[in-house]
Amino acid sequence: MKQFAVIGLGRFGSSMAMTLSRMGYDVLAIDHNEEKVNNIIEHVTHAVQADAMDEQALKSLGIRNFDVVIVAIGQDIQANILVTVMLKEMGVKKVVSKAVTDLHGKVLEKVGADKVVFPERDMGVRVAHALVSKNILDQINLSPDYSIIELIPPAQLVNKTLGQGNIRGKYGVTVLAIRRGNDVIISPGAEHLVKEGDVLVVVGRNEKLKALEDR
Repeated sequence: MKQFAVIGLGRFGSSMAMTLSRMGYDVLAIDHNEEKVNNIIEHVTHAVQADAMDEQALKSLGIRNFDVVIVAIGQDIQANILVTVMLKEMGVKKVVSKAVTDLHGKVLEKVGADKVVFPERDMGVRVAHALVSKNILDQINLSPDYSIIELIPPAQLVNKTLGQGNIRGKYGVTVLAIRRGNDVIISPGAEHLVKEGDVLVVVGRNEKLKALEDR
């Protein structure tokens, strides 16, 4: 089972730590603020008050043995970058670092972060799409050109099979799954019927998804 460490217990870090813990993973939560540590201690495997800038403190926690370490420090950009560098120098296998701006993200990539995330920006994009679209329920941007969306199927696709709707042929996108109540149909075939109330999980180029959304 993968082990995760989360450094920085603001809103993003706390949410990540508790979500991973609920998913059944071992999670070590670290912050210099005693109150934040106490608030999360019952929701994760371990919670420790420590200064992430103290290399010896991190080593004593066995940080290099974790499969993934998430640097969720948000307000102090310098600390965020320096901790990322320190973790890579210590031999941590995978470091995921939170970035506040595009420039910050580029610096993190340069200093060795294995993955850079932009939680505030990405959430803003997702909320904006949800506000302006009557059909899109959620959107995950895979790259500047490609996304995955959760879509209420256009009326002309309801009560037709995926084959009859010819979504791939007409729009050049792929249906990854159909969400039907609490059930999820993974990799549905052409014979699967789209019913009223279904939600389609679709991947494709953004302009193709937009064309499907506008139908």
